[in-house]
Amino acid sequence: MSASITITGLGSGNPDRLTLGIIKALQQASQVYVRTKEHPVMSVLEDMKISMQSFDAMYESHDSFPEVYETITSTLIEKALSSEEGAQIVYAVPGHPMVAESTVQLLRARCPEKGISINVMGGESFLDEAFTRLNFDPIEGFQLLDASGIHSSVLQPRLHTLIGQVYDGFTASEVKLCLMEMYPDDYPVIVGHALGVDDQEQVIQVPLYELDRVEGYGNLSLIYVPRSEDDQLRQRTFARLHEIVGILRSPDGCPWDQEQTHQSIRKNLIEEMYEVLETIDEDDPEHMQEELGDLMLQVMLHSQMEEEVGSFNIYDVIQGLNDKLVFRHPHVFGELEAGNSDEALRNWDKMKAEEKLAKGIASERVSALDGIPKDLPALMKAYKLQKKASKVGFDWDDIHDVFDKIEEELNELREAVDQGFDKDEQVLELGDLLFAATNAARFLQTDPEEALTRTNYKFLKRFRYIEEELQLRGKTPKESNVEEMEAIWQSAKNQV
Repeated sequence: MSASITITGLGSGNPDRLTLGIIKALQQASQVYVRTKEHPVMSVLEDMKISMQSFDAMYESHDSFPEVYETITSTLIEKALSSEEGAQIVYAVPGHPMVAESTVQLLRARCPEKGISINVMGGESFLDEAFTRLNFDPIEGFQLLDASGIHSSVLQPRLHTLIGQVYDGFTASEVKLCLMEMYPDDYPVIVGHALGVDDQEQVIQVPLYELDRVEGYGNLSLIYVPRSEDDQLRQRTFARLHEIVGILRSPDGCPWDQEQTHQSIRKNLIEEMYEVLETIDEDDPEHMQEELGDLMLQVMLHSQMEEEVGSFNIYDVIQGLNDKLVFRHPHVFGELEAGNSDEALRNWDKMKAEEKLAKGIASERVSALDGIPKDLPALMKAYKLQKKASKVGFDWDDIHDVFDKIEEELNELREAVDQGFDKDEQVLELGDLLFAATNAARFLQTDPEEALTRTNYKFLKRFRYIEEELQLRGKTPKESNVEEMEAIWQSAKNQV
């Protein structure tokens, strides 16, 4: 006869709810182990002369719950394997064994490979009491969350939400902060202590901001967040954004949004991107928040258009991005290491090359300069072209070689102008000079676009200083002259 473990549930706390089958299993067991004796039915079981060994001491000897659960699981497996032929080992847990019991899940996963059979006898779950005492029907939509791992991304206001494992005030405080990311501060929530247990049950309704001020949190505590159909509660969710964009594009939506195509709003995407960049340059977080939203809308609209024809939807976009981020960061999500940003970039490039191979793009058939969008601004594109060429060894030795090249291109531009070359030739020579100057930015490890943006901003501030100074003199720039404005410009260097 193979080793076996019977797992029983001790219910939500009311001894009257224990089934006859569970009581018999406990009475007939060779050895009864309980995860904890901190449960209302323990005194009744002791009155029945049922001998039990608890794992409570393990909570004191380990630093985390996962460590406790691992140790309990290993201990039970060891006891089962070393037990005598025909021994009946029972492991009893609070509530129902299949609801919020990590040790049970670990046993179910590991016992079969050890040749240990598992028999689960259900007990009344705290969910049964919650549905009754809190007066809601889970068929309306329901989710059960663990307080120790709760995150705002899983909150769904249209579902009844029960949060278990609220062992103490600190945990309640963490739950409160999480809920406040979705719900208003005064949203009514309910705390349940020892539901269904005579003389111990408490049902307390409080506004959300008072959640951690409630006393009495312990092993039998939970938090209930009633469902709501109020769309305002969903305004912080991505699902709501997806829904709104779909409505705008629907037959009953906005006529302007309905008419748009990828091409018609192509320019909007570019404009919104530059407006975001402006908020970054101005270090204006509040404005940045708004502009990032406008940029996100463009992504949503393009994705919605493809969803309507069945090509992909925004969730496919998100999945593709998540897959890419995980794959290209093996030093974070895999076995590789990266001690600095250069090593991280090498890992990124390596994984990017592997992606191309997986797609059937042979590396020897790919140009070193591939992968740069054709519509990038010219200065940014020049910078990226040079960086890619540099990676395969086509580069200057140091920045002084770049200075020589800049002087060479400047002389050629002078020659083209002085000798009256045609306009196209002069433009080409100017382009060569700008391209050479871009190399200098790369050697200085700075983005030329950023460098020029900062210079533009500096010019803007100083020219406005000139305008303001002239206004004090009762003039406009048109009424002034170069000499006067240059003098003010020099003064502006010390002011702005």
